[in-house]
Amino acid sequence: MGIALAECASEMGANVNLVLGPVDIKPLSKDINVINVTSAASMAEACLSLFPKCDIALLAAAVADFMPVSVSNYKIKKQKSDISLKLKPTIDIAAELGKMKKQNQIIVGFALETDDELENARKKLLRKNMNFIVLNSLNDKGAGFGYDTNKITIIDRNNIIDKFELKSKDEVARDIISKLLKLK
Repeated sequence: MGIALAECASEMGANVNLVLGPVDIKPLSKDINVINVTSAASMAEACLSLFPKCDIALLAAAVADFMPVSVSNYKIKKQKSDISLKLKPTIDIAAELGKMKKQNQIIVGFALETDDELENARKKLLRKNMNFIVLNSLNDKGAGFGYDTNKITIIDRNNIIDKFELKSKDEVARDIISKLLKLK
């Protein structure tokens, strides 16, 4: 979804920086500045560095909420007993950008939900100081990860809800960018 958004924004003339985690696909446009990252920490570092110079931040990445407390540099051998993995929270990129946000900046976030979808998305929108949020549901067939299609609902700060049918991710990107243009 992030690549589709970057391509759409670039086609419309935007100067695009795409912070991109490990994926099998790359943007086609050579006008997109790609910053490759490999972890939640490196994504946070790149986003926090770029944001002060941005007009708009589209936060489409599904960043892990937790990471291991300690990382082994060696293979952990199979043991006869169970092994426990202790986790700690990662940096909440959206929340941090929301704290930094200036009046002339726009933040669009994404929420992937399975329960109380609209309510959870609304809470996230307000808690993280976003202009609007794009809700994806894992309950919608053909939407979410591993598909070339998506079905979204956009919720803005005025609680205006726009529901969209299942579409290609390129068409979904155009719907999101169109909503953005109405804010400018």
